[in-house]
Amino acid sequence: MKKILITGSLGQIGSELTLKLRKEYGISNVISTDIKSVDNEITGDGIFHILDVLDGDKIFEVSKKYGVDTIIHLAALLSANGEKNPKNTWNINMGSILNCLEVCRELNLKLFVPSSIAVFGNTTPKDNTPQNTIMRPNTMYGITKVSGELLCDYYFEKFGVDARGVRFPGLISYMTLPGGGTTDYAVEIYYKAICDKKYKCYIDENTYMDMMYMPDALNSIVSLMEADKGKLINRNAYNISSMSFSPKEIYSEIKKHIKDFEIEYEVDPVRQKIAESWPNSIDSSCAKDEWGFKFEYDLNKMTIDMIDKISKKIK
Repeated sequence: MKKILITGSLGQIGSELTLKLRKEYGISNVISTDIKSVDNEITGDGIFHILDVLDGDKIFEVSKKYGVDTIIHLAALLSANGEKNPKNTWNINMGSILNCLEVCRELNLKLFVPSSIAVFGNTTPKDNTPQNTIMRPNTMYGITKVSGELLCDYYFEKFGVDARGVRFPGLISYMTLPGGGTTDYAVEIYYKAICDKKYKCYIDENTYMDMMYMPDALNSIVSLMEADKGKLINRNAYNISSMSFSPKEIYSEIKKHIKDFEIEYEVDPVRQKIAESWPNSIDSSCAKDEWGFKFEYDLNKMTIDMIDKISKKIK
């Protein structure tokens, strides 16, 4: 990667990835975009454009103007919010992927499109979920992610578009607040533990889901996009994960550091149903074998860092 365009750069992943890539590739080589603008370091300290991902001509125009060689497409509606307006979720998620693929085809660019554990469903093996397995999701978000994987495969086979991606688990970050995903509780719980000493969890205490700390997620994007394309077999939908835990377990881990922290449960049936359709744990061996995926943070190390970073942030 030399010149990178990021869509959804003000979102949970995009905001941190933009800063990381500016540091590693140079401020002038990262073009951040989003459908809106806010007054922060993403929009103020580098190149930023307001960009609607449903406007394919604008994506083409900005990409050509800056001589982009890679698009990292992060703009999307997430799982829980996506269920509130399924039609809109389909239109935005699928329309934007198609626009990015077309621009990459026309300009011969590389493309990163994140998929998700939401591609899996109730009929998928729950434990150590294989790279290639049954995918019958029961959310519109999951349906768009499966369809996006297939669309990227099609553009690679038909037009040679170098499309790559990973199936992200729940992502945990201290920098950006959650954006409407089912796994958001794993971010909220840290803020509530530090600020209020209590948390009301919308997921049942014994529900396991795969998770990853944001620094590992960002490193995985860079590692995959810099990998030798000749070694990639499962090009655009690699299983990756660094930990799997339940609300009960993350609560116990936080309580080691915040002794008076308490939790109660008020299960949201919509998000609980989504969570129960996803795996308890997934197999990341293909990502490790094909491009050297690795992670640094487990639940203990992440908890120590989250508590430290959030405590400093809210002072």
